[in-house]
Amino acid sequence: MPDLTIREAGQTEAALIAELTRQCWANKVASSSSGHRENTEQVAAELAHGGGFIMYLDDVPAGSVRWLPVDMDASIWEMRRMGVLPAFRGQGYSEHLLEAVILAAQTAGIEELRLGVRIDQPRLLDLYAAYEFELAPELDYAHANPAEPKPYVMRRFLR
Repeated sequence: MPDLTIREAGQTEAALIAELTRQCWANKVASSSSGHRENTEQVAAELAHGGGFIMYLDDVPAGSVRWLPVDMDASIWEMRRMGVLPAFRGQGYSEHLLEAVILAAQTAGIEELRLGVRIDQPRLLDLYAAYEFELAPELDYAHANPAEPKPYVMRRFLR
């Protein structure tokens, strides 16, 4: 079993997170997804307003996740771009990233976590439901791609 470490990302890791996102999306997510065009500047801006984690397996970057306040409401975070590299999939590592964000949000006193699930990735709904996220059809995903169908929005209240 590899040594798993999850570290909070700083501005100096923006390029790494952008690269991880593009690699995680390759051959997995529809080519129209903006995740394929992730760049250092976008990631750095999101880290400056929110935060992120990088997962390492035996000191090798293997996945990442980010969060941002919703409409600058500091009491609600929206999770973004969670992904695990293909070589490490199917072993439950994404759950470690998810748990890290939930714990960080609880520690920070955040009231609610939200996330979007692409319509073409419905199997992810069960993963998030297992962590007490519920479908919230009344909400719009703040970062929805207008060129694609609206994603499912899920939320978890933390208080």
